[in-house]
This record gives sequence, C-alpha cells and structure tokens, in this order.
Amino acid sequence: MKRKLISTAGLYLKKFKLLATSVIANRLKQEKLIKSPLAFRLLVEQKGLSGKLQAGDFRLSPAMDLEAIVENLTHGSLDYWITFPEGLRVEEYAQRLAEKSEIDQQAFILAAKRFEGQLFPDTYSIPKTVATEDIVTLLTGTFAEKSPTRDKRTIIIASMIEREAKHEPDRKLVSGIIHNRLEIGMALQIDATVQYVLGKSGEWWPQNLTRENLQIKSPYNTYLNAGLPPAPIANPGLASLQAALNPAETDYLYYLSDSGGYNHYAETLEEHQANIAEFLTP
Repeated sequence: MKRKLISTAGLYLKKFKLLATSVIANRLKQEKLIKSPLAFRLLVEQKGLSGKLQAGDFRLSPAMDLEAIVENLTHGSLDYWITFPEGLRVEEYAQRLAEKSEIDQQAFILAAKRFEGQLFPDTYSIPKTVATEDIVTLLTGTFAEKSPTRDKRTIIIASMIEREAKHEPDRKLVSGIIHNRLEIGMALQIDATVQYVLGKSGEWWPQNLTRENLQIKSPYNTYLNAGLPPAPIANPGLASLQAALNPAETDYLYYLSDSGGYNHYAETLEEHQANIAEFLTP
C-alpha cells in the first residue's frame, strides 16, 4: 500500500517545545492512517512518549499498525537536525551536511560559495531529500531574518572577528582595532585571512603560519594587501555581527592570541613586541 507523507512540523508548539499528541492523533485520523485517536493517545501515554513526538516529515502507511506509526513519529523523521557553529567556512558546512545526508559536497560548495558570510550559524531541521539550492536558501534566509546588517563591508569585518576573537570580551576590541587600522590605512595583518587561503580538507584553518605563508599571493592576504579582503572568510554569528557594527573605542592597534585563545592588546609596536615575548616565546 502506498505510503503518505505527513508533516507534523506545523503542529510543533514552539512555546512548549513539544508536539500536542491529541492534535497529531486527529491529523492521523483525517489522513485515514489510524482509526481511533483515543487509542493512539493511550498508546503514546502507555509507552511514556508524551512530549517526545518529533516535528518533521514522515512517510506513513495505513498498512502500519498503531505501534509502528508511533515508533515512526518518535524516530523515523525524514528530517535531520544539523548544527553549524559560528566561524565555519562553506567547505565545512558541506562536510557537515555530507555526514548527515547524501548531499553532493561539491555541488553545495558551488551553490553556496558566493554567499560566504551569509550562511547563518544555527541549528536546523532539514529534510533528507531537499535540494542543495533549498538548503542554501534556508541558510541565507535565516541570515536575512536574524542579522542586524546586510552590509558587505560589515559582514567581512564580522567574519574576521569571528575567527580572531574566541571570547566574548574580545569581539568589540578586535573590531575596534580593525576599524582603527582601516582608518589610518594600515594593513590588517590578520592570520585568519591567510588561513582562509591555505585551508584544505582536513585542515581548513592551518595553525602556526610561517613567514613564507604570510607572503602567499592572494587578494585575501591582509599582510600583503591594505584594506579588507574581497569577501567574508567565514560565516559569523550574531555577536560578531553586532561587534562589527559597534567597535570598541580604543587606541589599540595590535593584538595577539595566547595558547589559551585569550587576546593581549597593545597601542604601540614596542608594547606588542613585549606581549610576543611574554605570551608567545617559549
């Protein structure tokens, strides 16, 4: 017997973060998948599954018995949940998607690369059979909904902040330094922009850059080129976007990150060199 695709996503009660068993039972009855909503509710309660029915799309058949339908609604969603942390590049998104689905990584990269910086980091429920373009639309649509800005310059700055500031108090300070350097025409000299150029599968953000690395010819290399890179280098979260819009008022022009990811700041080159000696020299 042919299976029906039934969606429970519309029945998801965001206020309580659970599905209303009685409403689902009525939907199943309307679709002629069960005979008795009461029997469905009693079985869900008996199994202790109240509040555990998933939101998503399910392919069910009237030939299934009641227990099979309940089991599918608990574990058999045609959707999968996936989390994209802040600061990933498009290729890392593609890898995470491939771990959860049969998506073609290269096809996703080709479709999404021009939207680098606008693939909003978040947790998503995605149908397993959805087209690559629809995933890109979901990610960019969430960015348009949640981001406080769509200005390209600001997004580029936010992407660098996301890679360079691991702790919340550092975001606005790093933003302030970037703005200060841009204002006086000083090269940004941000390691993450070079890492973006050098990154490859298995090591998308290579550490311990060499002097040779810092001389790599690329418009993204902010050691060789003054001003901003031509496009974002990662996908920033809300905090970094806010920091890019609201930089700290500071006289700092330099910073470095120690082994714990904490930043140390300086106003002059001499102070910066002292920080290097204290925090980076073995």
